[in-house]
Amino acid sequence: MKNPIQPPASPRIIRLSEVVTRVGLCRASIYNLIKAGDFPSQIKLGLNSVGWVESEVQTWINSRVQSSRPNQLSQVA
Repeated sequence: MKNPIQPPASPRIIRLSEVVTRVGLCRASIYNLIKAGDFPSQIKLGLNSVGWVESEVQTWINSRVQSSRPNQLSQVA
């Protein structure tokens, strides 16, 4: 019996408080990195709210881990 093909998961949006918790940087540092083009940009959710695509933030975290450990060949899960 074959496994049914599952559609790709919808992107999950996370808010600033979760981004701060995940990356360990303060709000100002995150916005400075965005301005410098070194962090994923936020997306507008409403008039006064923004969020980040979770997979983009996780990719950024993984790239930071990889760049800090250049001798390791295995990919971060």
